[in-house]
Amino acid sequence: MPRYARWAERLAGVERLGRTRTLRTLEPTGPVTGRLDGRDVLVACSNDYLGLGTLPLAGRSGSGGSRLISGNHREHGRLERALASWLERDVLLFPSGWHANVAVFSTVCTADQRVASDALNHASVIDGLRLSRAQRIVVPHLDPSAVPDSVDLIALEGLYSMDGDIAPLASYPRGPWLAVDEAHSIGCLGSGGRGVAASQGVSPDILVGTFGKAFGSTGAFVAGPPELIALLVNTARSFIFTTSAPPGLLAVLADRLATIAAADDLRDRLAHNAATLRRHLADLGWTVLGDAHILPVLTGPETMEVADRLLRAGVFAPGIRHPTVPVGLERVRLTVSAAHTDIHLERIAEAFGPA
Repeated sequence: MPRYARWAERLAGVERLGRTRTLRTLEPTGPVTGRLDGRDVLVACSNDYLGLGTLPLAGRSGSGGSRLISGNHREHGRLERALASWLERDVLLFPSGWHANVAVFSTVCTADQRVASDALNHASVIDGLRLSRAQRIVVPHLDPSAVPDSVDLIALEGLYSMDGDIAPLASYPRGPWLAVDEAHSIGCLGSGGRGVAASQGVSPDILVGTFGKAFGSTGAFVAGPPELIALLVNTARSFIFTTSAPPGLLAVLADRLATIAAADDLRDRLAHNAATLRRHLADLGWTVLGDAHILPVLTGPETMEVADRLLRAGVFAPGIRHPTVPVGLERVRLTVSAAHTDIHLERIAEAFGPA
């Protein structure tokens, strides 16, 4: 048998199911425009919600190691203190949202504890819980009444990335620890952009945020009580054994945080754009899920054909199909940005056409 035959067999199985994924190179030409495979496109699928992602980054490009060895710099402390002041809780930086969630959920719970995890939680939450060996109880999506008694932690997202709906955090039991992944809501929702929990007057025990969405960059953070942060520094493998973020990037992010905290105009524009595009698509007969700036348009088994049609019209918004979403709920997942204009939104709707 050839050395890599087993891998080839698994890949062939993916191909037979029509689920092959490919990488496509997008060259940004502006906050919501770019070139894809030689074609000028209007981008309707980016997580750069506030349109800050094309602003220049500068400074030192390497950190020198993990933060517990040689990679802890002044810029790390500066950004953590700024985030802590903004969120009124201690903060620890991570290289990515995946690192942050795996750290949290593999560390805070132990094998003798029970965790209620929403059915649509991100893969990084699921993987972290698996590593913890805690008993994971998957509860129906956004159903507080389904949380069983005597769980030690409830794991939720503030704004769900595939359905675009907002968790009713205040309706969940108050006794267990509450962990909320605010990746898609931090910077975009709530007073000063502090997220869904802040908008609902809820103070979760653990809050995870990222810099890859509203901040238009990369990286993540965990916010919580001092005991949580110290525990992560001392026991979270995805913090201890990874290279830290470069100081130049962190310096830019600290400045960008100041911009985002005061960016009510961008948040208002983002909300306006989401409502406008949702209305345009509903008028055309499309079913659009969600509550905020993520707009999943249900397109059924013709999802990939719809995505191809959009691209031919110059709108880039890939189709999402099984196994990422259930069979029958295939969709084109639109994300709006504060940088979209009303003309951009009309163009996206026109590319869809009548349902």
